[in-house]
Order: sequence, then structure tokens, then C-alpha cells
Amino acid sequence: MSSRSPTTDVTRVDLPAVPEEILAYYARGKEDARIRRGSGRLEFWRTQDVLRRLLPAAPARVLDVGGGSGVHAEWLARDGYEVELVDPVPLHLEQAGRLPGVTVRLGDARELPADDASRDVVLILGPLYHLPERPDRLRALGEALRVVRPGGLVVAATINRHAALHDLLRKERYFDQAHRARTDEVSTTGRHGADGGLFTTAYFAEPTEVPAEFSEAGLVLEGQYGLEGVAWLMGGVEQWLDDPERREAVMSATRRIESEQALLGASGHVLTAGRRRP
Repeated sequence: MSSRSPTTDVTRVDLPAVPEEILAYYARGKEDARIRRGSGRLEFWRTQDVLRRLLPAAPARVLDVGGGSGVHAEWLARDGYEVELVDPVPLHLEQAGRLPGVTVRLGDARELPADDASRDVVLILGPLYHLPERPDRLRALGEALRVVRPGGLVVAATINRHAALHDLLRKERYFDQAHRARTDEVSTTGRHGADGGLFTTAYFAEPTEVPAEFSEAGLVLEGQYGLEGVAWLMGGVEQWLDDPERREAVMSATRRIESEQALLGASGHVLTAGRRRP
């Protein structure tokens, strides 16, 4: 499929329903700027940092599932990987389809438009935390297993169970009783509802849940990596990231503790890596 014609497959893909509030949230087009220039910069740079250590050498075939506007597909293609991005949001396909070396396709993590064992790597860097029901997450992981070659790599991102509590406390919104009640409920159940634009329907996972879901789907766990550590909770982090020398110190510090089991839950996001058996 041409990267310049991202919507020509619409009538031929039988997609499971994606909740309208999720589509509407991402149709606002704010996610690209958040990750590249806003509060998601540390998440972005650390995802890149971890993936560059995990991925096989280029040119390998990478399927970027739920890849959004192509923030990761862009640098992967620049590094020499053969990248196809799958996403259910038309705006994302339009944005990613303009990136050199990136092909795009309309699709859903639970029903991938890709052949069996056709990719060396499958990245699921967003979809799992928009699938509140465990059977849907297992279906998405099962699809990744189907599509990746024997011995191939699957990497998925999840939002940590207490990320909202940490974030709202850091931003002083936790002192508002209404915010506090909603946030405490998320910390208890993991289920985040659409909240008037701050975020949308999501599931915030305990780090220990994800390896069990990988295993049940048939993937062999390889490792877990906390992306932001505790750095994202510190008041000066945005200014630190603007300074190249301090940014590298922050990256080094978070890298040092990225797989410490006792600290995984402190990060806002965790990457979990696994492989299809050879």
C-alpha cells in the first residue's frame, strides 16, 4: 500500500470497533507535539534509547502497531529499517504517510492487516493501554505473535497503574477533591475513563501483569524497562531536558535503574519485550 494513499484500504478491512472517544481524542492532533516537544520528550527519547539496544540490525522489517503520527517510525526508517505503520486514526495515517521511508495502513492491534511471520519486529507502543479488557489485550499480543517471524521481537508499552496519581500530585491537581477521587479509583482498578480532554479511555497496568499476558499469548519474556524512572516526577526535569549535558545525565540515570523490579512502577511507562519461540 502506498504511503501516499493511507485510506484506500478502508472498505476492505474488517476492523473491531474502536471507541469513539479514543478516536476523537487523537483526532485533535495534539499527540505529536506532546511527544516531540512537550511533556512526552523523556518518554520519547527513552523509548528510542531502549529500542536501539533491543532491535536487530537494519534493515529489519518493523511493524509499528498503533504508531500514531509516526514519531518512532520516522527515526526507525532513518536508521534503515523497513517500517510499516498501522493505526486506526485517519489523521495519524495522513501525518505518518508523509514521512520518508514509512508506509501506512489502516488497522487495529486486535486484527492486524499483515501476513503470518512476515515481520522481524512488532512494536505495540500505544494500543495495550487503550484496551481495558484483558481478552482484547491478549488478542493484540496474539496478533503480534502471529505476525512476527519465529525468534522475532515484540515490544509493548504500558502505562503504570499509579501514573495518574503521581502525575496529578506533581501538578498539584490531586488536592482537588474531584480529581483526587477519580485518580484514586484509577489506582485501585486500573480503569481510566474519558475525563473531559485530559486523557481518554485507558487501562493502567501493574508492571507484573504484563509478563503474565505475554506468556499467556505465547510470547517468551525477555525483559522490562521503566522509561522515565523517577525523573519525570521532579520539578526541574523540563528545564534539565533543555540542556544537552543535563539531559544526558537524566538519560543515564534512568537507564541505570530501568530494569530494577522495585522501581518499575515509579515510571510513567514501561516497555515489555518478548520473543516468538524459534
